[in-house]
Amino acid sequence: MVTSNSQIAETRSIGGRMAAVKDMAGYLRSLFEVEREFVRTASTLIYRVGDIDLKYLLCQHIWESAGHARFLSERGRELSGFGKSESVRKEYCDIFEEAIRGADSMQVLAGFYQVLKPALLSAYRHYLAETHHLADWPSSKLVEEFILDEERHAAEVAPFLESVVSAEWQDHLSTCLSALGGWINETPVEALPTDFVWLGSDQAYSHSETCNRGDFPVCSSVFGADPDGDPIVREWLDDPETDARVIRIMIYVWLMMELDAVDYLATVFYDTKEAPFEMHFDLARHLWDESRHSQFGYRQLPKLGVDLSTLEHSLDLYNILVQMLPHERYAMMTMEFEAGSFPTKAKVMDRVRELNDFEADTLLAFDRNDEQAHVRYGHRWLPQIMSLFGETRPVGEFVEATRARFAELTKVFGGKTPHSLTPGERLTGRKILKLAKASS
Repeated sequence: MVTSNSQIAETRSIGGRMAAVKDMAGYLRSLFEVEREFVRTASTLIYRVGDIDLKYLLCQHIWESAGHARFLSERGRELSGFGKSESVRKEYCDIFEEAIRGADSMQVLAGFYQVLKPALLSAYRHYLAETHHLADWPSSKLVEEFILDEERHAAEVAPFLESVVSAEWQDHLSTCLSALGGWINETPVEALPTDFVWLGSDQAYSHSETCNRGDFPVCSSVFGADPDGDPIVREWLDDPETDARVIRIMIYVWLMMELDAVDYLATVFYDTKEAPFEMHFDLARHLWDESRHSQFGYRQLPKLGVDLSTLEHSLDLYNILVQMLPHERYAMMTMEFEAGSFPTKAKVMDRVRELNDFEADTLLAFDRNDEQAHVRYGHRWLPQIMSLFGETRPVGEFVEATRARFAELTKVFGGKTPHSLTPGERLTGRKILKLAKASS
């Protein structure tokens, strides 16, 4: 949008020689804080919503919002008045803390996507109307792209909200935002009603005891030793005599179940409020990667004859890890599960290559590449998360102790989710063998 000098003069008084730059830097700072806080709090939706496609979509939006925040920070630091810290002001934190306390996950989703993100879109548009299109060209081009993203985000989530009734909750959040005057003071400030109650001040937020998988059947684990009861038979994965077509289906089941990682990684953002933004940026990338990996299986298994309604979703990892501290969760994820998967996945990749399946080879190659990056993230960020929680042991010693603690918690919280389906109804190794033989 092209803005004339007269229009600018109507909205902003002339100050010192750098006033225009400082004013726009202040807007960018506010927008950065909003995007950053969205990433931290909207991640709590992922394990609460049941629709798998919605989980995937939220992971994508969080990753894109983290990208917005990073670009805003980089541009802001080029301008006088942006500030050197990465903290989010309390007024913004209070609104996002309020937003996650809706009555249910879909109400929370509506609050984010029908109140807070539309307000962000409005703030981006206001920025373009306020700034000078040529003088502030780098910021303007960024904001134009972010506007397109926000419009797409709204359109992508809209179908999931068609039947959600949340007018009262939306009014509640709109009242919070009106008291602030919008994200960048672009709307009139309206005092809070005298009887207004902040839910966030009375209700401590805690993660769900288990993750929501919607209408899908569930179980404790998809890994086991019984071909007539478990879909992934560990012995078969390592046996060179196992049909490569069986290996291909099993690895797609494994990949789809990386939805476990999506759900429990999503808990770490909220618990690490004081972490450097760069860590949350890498966590957002990690989250989106795990979502993509899960989609590899979600999209490919039906092509190989698997009825996804017969594939139970494993809940053990989330149920156990949510009992642990954030740095313990992250240590198990990066230093145990991911680092420990490389030997088996390497064998699996070699077996699948026998099939000359270009798409499978490609998906597995990208999965391995991403997992290597995730372990690097672990080496970089685990010490910092440990520090946030006062953990002073050497990393190696802490990881070993965390493995032992996980083993103990597994005895208490593992294996507690009964099968939703009978062996005759659910996907098993024996049924995968039949599907593999029937495939080309």
